[in-house]
Amino acid sequence: MGKIVMSGPQNVSLDGVVQDPDGKEGFELGGWFTRFGGEDLAEWSKIALEEALGAEAWLLGRKSYEFFGERWRPRSGELADRLNSMPKYVVSSTLEEPDWDNSTVLRGDVVTEVAKLKRELDGEIVVPASHRLGRTLIEHDLVDEVRMVVFPVVLGAGERFFGEAPSTKPLRLVEARTIGDGLAFLTYEFVRNS
Repeated sequence: MGKIVMSGPQNVSLDGVVQDPDGKEGFELGGWFTRFGGEDLAEWSKIALEEALGAEAWLLGRKSYEFFGERWRPRSGELADRLNSMPKYVVSSTLEEPDWDNSTVLRGDVVTEVAKLKRELDGEIVVPASHRLGRTLIEHDLVDEVRMVVFPVVLGAGERFFGEAPSTKPLRLVEARTIGDGLAFLTYEFVRNS
């Protein structure tokens, strides 16, 4: 059985904003990833590589799939080579022909398809940046772990990592460490009722 991990790593501001970290979506407060990560981004890159090497597969929503594919397909190097060669599953009702190597489109009911994928794969199924997909999976108790890198900035507005949820989802802190001088890398597990 696979383990679904929201990560990649998942980048959030101190107040939980995940919207437009690189500034390419046109959000007025976008671009905080490089502005407030600074020299710590070299250490962040090591975490990203570590996670990619440890993942069995990536699971993405369509927008994240297109964003990452456009960014990583033309690159080479250890991280790019891993991302380009690893199995990728994209949740989409409209994508016909995926254009990134080793990609499979999951159609139909997202909860059913992801539950099936979780039963079929062993190891970590990492959901990078796809916070809308992640919210759906969290709501249906399919996510096992959340890993986030907290950037030292309060944006005050923007789309949050966790949206409104119909029920409380308790988590347990598994690990906390500093990346560089200013970033916090936090790992939480969802607490399941026994």
